[in-house]
Amino acid sequence: MTPGGGAHAQAQALGGRLFQASLAAAELMTVYLGVRLGLYEALAKGPATAAEFADRAGVAPRYATEWLEQQAAAGIVTVDDGTVPADRRRYALPEGHRLALTDTGGPWAVAPLSVLPVGGIAPALPRLAEAMRAGTGVPPDAYGEALRAAQAGMNRSVFTDLLPGWLRSALPDVHQALRRPGAAIADVGCGTGTSSLVLARTYPLARVHGFDRDADALATARAAVPAAAAERVRFSAVDLAGPADAVDLAGPAGAAGFDLVCVLDALHDMARPVEVLAACRAMLKPTGAVLLMEPRAAERFTAPADETERFIYTVSLLHCLPQSLVDEGSVGTGAVLRPETVRRHATAAGFARVTVLDVAHRFHRLYRLDLH
Repeated sequence: MTPGGGAHAQAQALGGRLFQASLAAAELMTVYLGVRLGLYEALAKGPATAAEFADRAGVAPRYATEWLEQQAAAGIVTVDDGTVPADRRRYALPEGHRLALTDTGGPWAVAPLSVLPVGGIAPALPRLAEAMRAGTGVPPDAYGEALRAAQAGMNRSVFTDLLPGWLRSALPDVHQALRRPGAAIADVGCGTGTSSLVLARTYPLARVHGFDRDADALATARAAVPAAAAERVRFSAVDLAGPADAVDLAGPAGAAGFDLVCVLDALHDMARPVEVLAACRAMLKPTGAVLLMEPRAAERFTAPADETERFIYTVSLLHCLPQSLVDEGSVGTGAVLRPETVRRHATAAGFARVTVLDVAHRFHRLYRLDLH
């Protein structure tokens, strides 16, 4: 082996790996354009030539041709015969790809994941670079509406398709309590309210109160409440880590408290998680429970890590940690919230018992916190 041969091989291997990552990132940008401009929806209406597609999608013909050819080269759309002249080729979106790219509420939806890094995180990178030098945070408005929409979209199918079943199977006693008249649920960090509305549909006798600091997200949540549920679904813009006397902890539950307090994919984003969990404890009935849904971080640090851990680390570094550091006194948790950290936070907040509820999901883990 020539001197430096081992290092050269490492460099070559890393170069190949980063080329593949660069290719994937660039192709992700083309998917972002397809989602942002409604190009996949246009092609989903049926096979089309580039000219027909351009007219249908409302984009310039030359761009339409280039995008279709690139998408066919990437294997995302199909072309009937690539040997005929370009103006005669007909392109189509396979049914499985249509489900993934246009059925935003379905279990196979990947469009929100495609929008997240390109439309939601990339615009904030200059601010993040400055923040990393200064040790400061990056405010939510640096990421913009694209990130909020992508986050909501990524969790929509989890809340709609999985959360009701998880409650039935993993928290059977709470599930039974929520089926009774007078039951009450708090949804802390509810964002745009998708989880709150799913909980309200799942338990039609229960009252649901969503809490979040983001007034704009709550405006979206309130607008989505159906008229039939208007009397039992409520949202409040509050900081549960703030002074206790400034927070309406009773909500629709009144003095009796809540049967269930949910914090779904939100605790790791919070600057003061112990204070938030203490507020959740104060909201509970003596027989109630807190349900946390958090990223499925490994039990301990491992390097190299598997793909799930790598994904959690990237979103943590690029978004979750920077936005949590905006608040003064932040503990700076980030998305890599390991079970031992959850137990430590819950104990500090006054909970007597923490139970890990393994629901065998690739990206999420549930925790139940009890008073006794």
